[in-house]
Amino acid sequence: MGLWRWLKKKDLQPNQNYEPPLFSQRDNAKCDQLIGQFHGDVKQLKMIFDRASDVVFREFQLGGIQKGGLIFLDGMVDAQVIDSDVLKPLLSFGKATSFSADIPLTDMEIFLQEQVIYASQVSIGQTIQEVVDHILDGDTVLLLDEVNQALFISAKGWEMRSVEEPATEAVIRGPREGFTENLRTNTSLLRRRLKTPQLKMEAMKVGRLSNTNIVIAYLDGIVEPSLVVEVQERLSRIDIDAILESGYIEELIEDNPFSVFPQVNNTERPDKVAAYLLEGKIGILIDNTPFALLVPVTFYEMLQASEDYYQHFMVSTVIRWLRFFMLGIALIFPSLYIAITTYHPEMLPTTLLLSVASGRETVPFPAFVEALIMEISFEGLREAGVRLPRTVGQAVSIVGALVIGQAAVQAGIVSAAMVIVVSITGISSFIFPVFSQGIAIRLLRFPMMICAATLGLYGILVASLILLIHMARLRSFGVPYLSPVAPLNLKSLKDIYVRVPWWGMVDRSDQTGKQNRKRMSRSLRPRPPHRKS
Repeated sequence: MGLWRWLKKKDLQPNQNYEPPLFSQRDNAKCDQLIGQFHGDVKQLKMIFDRASDVVFREFQLGGIQKGGLIFLDGMVDAQVIDSDVLKPLLSFGKATSFSADIPLTDMEIFLQEQVIYASQVSIGQTIQEVVDHILDGDTVLLLDEVNQALFISAKGWEMRSVEEPATEAVIRGPREGFTENLRTNTSLLRRRLKTPQLKMEAMKVGRLSNTNIVIAYLDGIVEPSLVVEVQERLSRIDIDAILESGYIEELIEDNPFSVFPQVNNTERPDKVAAYLLEGKIGILIDNTPFALLVPVTFYEMLQASEDYYQHFMVSTVIRWLRFFMLGIALIFPSLYIAITTYHPEMLPTTLLLSVASGRETVPFPAFVEALIMEISFEGLREAGVRLPRTVGQAVSIVGALVIGQAAVQAGIVSAAMVIVVSITGISSFIFPVFSQGIAIRLLRFPMMICAATLGLYGILVASLILLIHMARLRSFGVPYLSPVAPLNLKSLKDIYVRVPWWGMVDRSDQTGKQNRKRMSRSLRPRPPHRKS
């Protein structure tokens, strides 16, 4: 025991000989200035990018006198742009001009930026850390001997996925464009829909190693300034080594991390982001992922799809009622079956009761175990269908469900009624427009089944009350999760249970649109043309 404690103590002691890698502390690195000696600066950069085979150092001489070089990451730049817009003008200028006598070295970088280099975006920096950041961001860096400044030339160019229809949010009527993994492509898709200088896009970086670019998008004059400050503060608090997907950000900025309900919406659709911004909300675009985050959100917004606002308002209203009905089925239908067959069989009509009883006559398990087996099997088949290749995933999930269900009934493991209940419940769980909301309902189904098996209908009632209390206490960036129903706001109910026609949505919501309530004129209701008698 003494040896074991000594080994544990040795493992917990920090390594005194450990030296952190160069530039792990960004604040110290920002103070390291370029020394103005080409070979010295290049040597320092080669030490930083040690064992990095994709870093290219292209050295040359201007006019046969001035030593210079380009530094960039192979695969993250457009080589043709560098050759035609950067390297060729520099070499041609050096051969044709005796600049050493005419241009002071202190003005050399400005002269090259303004009169020689063809690239559209060129900036100047003076620290080693700026050079490193721009290289890792895909820019090309120009260094010259006896000049303690660097030129950062934007010549980015890497393989990227083209703009396609979002696979998770397909619509019958509506735009077919979806976000990609490229941040600038995503911001341009948003700019095309909101062509106004009020659209602000504030950039920041998160992640000590990944340096992931993030853009906070909002409409100035509509969004609450306090909401913008809150989002900025929550993002600035993130201290993590890398951000690989928007899910990292979502978990680190939500209000209640122990709630199963999503408090940050995510989407691949630029039109949905634009609609949220018009409501006074904020979009968070993250580089290297096609999913944007939207805050704040409410429970009822998770049941609304983009297509609701592209179809006729009567059709959209009926579809919303269908979603609410399917929500109840997906949440409590198996629990009702368990409670009624176990504790309250007298609630069933006699004919239906005899049919259910005869079907369960050969089943060796109680209703709860029977439902648990079928639900777990169904969820496993659904997950298998998602993870398998698309060519076989759907076939495996559908055929597997049919074969297993039929075999289980014939073997007497489950009843035919339970197969019907689980099938209807599974179909209902697919109706949610937001996938994360559907997962939450699927998870809550199991505690509801446990309560129903324990206390019957009384257990379902108690579980439902606990769930409502939890949802009423939830907040998403300060906005109540059940608003505008709790707390009640009658003016905002026009877009919850029904979808009011566009000419009736004159004002924005009170929760996020107080800065600019008016959305449109009040005299847009269509009317027959006035005919003169």
